[in-house]
Amino acid sequence: MTAAVVSADGLAAAYGDTRIWEGASFDIAPGEFVGVLGPNGSGKSTLLRMLLGLLSPSAGSLRVFGQPPRRGNLDIGYVPQRRPIDPDLRLAGQEFVKLGVDGHRWGIGRPSQRADLARRVAEAVAAVGADGFASHGIGTLSGGELQRLMLAQAIVSEPRLLLLDEPLANLDVRNQIAVARLVAGLARTRDMAVLLIAHDVNPILPLLDRVAYVARGRVSIGRPDEVITSEHLSALYQTNVEVLTDSRGRVFVVGLEEEAAHPHEAYPHEAHPHDVAPSADPC
Repeated sequence: MTAAVVSADGLAAAYGDTRIWEGASFDIAPGEFVGVLGPNGSGKSTLLRMLLGLLSPSAGSLRVFGQPPRRGNLDIGYVPQRRPIDPDLRLAGQEFVKLGVDGHRWGIGRPSQRADLARRVAEAVAAVGADGFASHGIGTLSGGELQRLMLAQAIVSEPRLLLLDEPLANLDVRNQIAVARLVAGLARTRDMAVLLIAHDVNPILPLLDRVAYVARGRVSIGRPDEVITSEHLSALYQTNVEVLTDSRGRVFVVGLEEEAAHPHEAYPHEAHPHDVAPSADPC
């Protein structure tokens, strides 16, 4: 059997004396696309912090590629919650992507290293469909274009695990669907496990292998048809949520508009890892 990318056993998270959640036990396989759902402030980003090595378990065990998580692991790609970009920023898209490999180093490297880096940047840009605007300054790009380049930066180190913290927030529906399909394609073609935090599950629902839900101090995981039900989601979010199926068999979730409208609300004790580049040790 293929070794799990992530293994958790009785995992618990806390900030100081404040327990966030506990009792999380699950494995995530290579190439698996997992959506992470839960109410605002439930501790979804805490799970990503632990996988990035920024927060140690308060109980239980967590293994990434068979080892305890560590900071600056190039086998993990990470896209944080988006922050506004200065429109006057002159950094070109390719240079932004390049930071995913050498953002933590000084110097220009040997010619062979520079050639290999250029190849990897070009491949990452092509993989996310960003060739047409990668030479533009990132401050001039649309939300969808910038999100593609952030994905390129996250995969340029050729990771085996990709962590995405609300990558669909603030995108229009067309770009949400496009980015969700892009992520699913990357998971399949690169055999890369993906954990994606989302508030609006509709753009990713047809693409998910499993859903992890974080609520009321617990983390559970299951197939979409097990988790995405009116009864289950209503209990999870403690509000009336309806799961509807249209005449073409497509499933839609209705009733989480308020959650999606405020996607960045954090648990009071939770510091989001905005500033952690996938290639850099955040110390």
